[in-house]
Amino acid sequence: MAEENISEAINASFERAVQKSNELEADLQLNPEKHRVLTGDRPTGNLHIGHYFGSLQNRVRLQNLGVETFIVIADYQVLTDRDVFKDISKFVLELTIDYLACGLDPHKFKTHIFPHSHIPELNQLLVPFLSLVSNSELSKNPTIKEEIQASGQNVINAGMYTYPVHQAADILFCKSDVVPVGKDQLPHIELTRNIAKRFNKKFKARVFREPTGLLSETPMILGLDGGQKMSKSRNNTIMIKATEDETMKAVKSAKTDSERLITYDPDNRPEVANLLRIAALASGGTPQNLAAEIGDQGAGKLKQIVTESINEHFREIRQRRAHLENNLDFVKSILREGIAESRNVAQKTLEEVRAAMNMDI
Repeated sequence: MAEENISEAINASFERAVQKSNELEADLQLNPEKHRVLTGDRPTGNLHIGHYFGSLQNRVRLQNLGVETFIVIADYQVLTDRDVFKDISKFVLELTIDYLACGLDPHKFKTHIFPHSHIPELNQLLVPFLSLVSNSELSKNPTIKEEIQASGQNVINAGMYTYPVHQAADILFCKSDVVPVGKDQLPHIELTRNIAKRFNKKFKARVFREPTGLLSETPMILGLDGGQKMSKSRNNTIMIKATEDETMKAVKSAKTDSERLITYDPDNRPEVANLLRIAALASGGTPQNLAAEIGDQGAGKLKQIVTESINEHFREIRQRRAHLENNLDFVKSILREGIAESRNVAQKTLEEVRAAMNMDI
């Protein structure tokens, strides 16, 4: 009975999150200038098409609506579960190139791209924020449990447990109220809301807004193995930067099944359904219509359509990316501008925080 009650509570919490997300989306359409977006990625390598369809497209959409957008490259957070510090600087540049190639445009829109290791004022928020949460809250965070399990580490450093608090600092330093997330990230948003609420209440100040998770309508993109989320670590991806030949080779290796008639049946044929979904996202069609078009032409025809759809969709993006790779001074200038703009915002927020805590001089 207790398990049933817990399940009901989880479902009710998700339903409330969906309702808030829908209300937020409606207001973003009407009043984009009222809102601020904070989102980002860890610099662990190049982005793949799962990142693009799952989040990058949506970031560009929000930017184009006129919503001020902060993109954090979470380089400090890489230190919690990986030993890749020698490559972090390279990966920061690679991420920035992916962002710009896909349409994020800091010169045309109010978009700021920055690595959070370069925003010391942001990171100073970590100490007061840690005083507002309990060890129990951090250890029970389901996303952290999954990250710890996925890391495969025998010794878990303290940074892993404080990861959600650092994320809260990323979100709150710029007073963001919009955080695009998937369902699995909702616990982080809830903790961030609690930190904002507790700070404002404890110090009797109205410093922070309570952010809302903007849930994506794009279904999770599975990897080419068809059974797990697309991930660089699982080697089941198609990179945004891949050439057309590399894309064809990757799609050819994708797992399907032995049935010749192609149908869209996510429950019983997840691998085929995933390829149809990818082709539909790339071409603007629907998985059902693509399946009907292919009919009994089999997996070979399906993979051909997937390859052609991806290559056509990403052709201009890849061309822009190649141009940016040869203009690294421009890419670095984008980062320097983003750092300066974000630091300016962070300094003002930290001044308010110090004043609220009676620590200003």
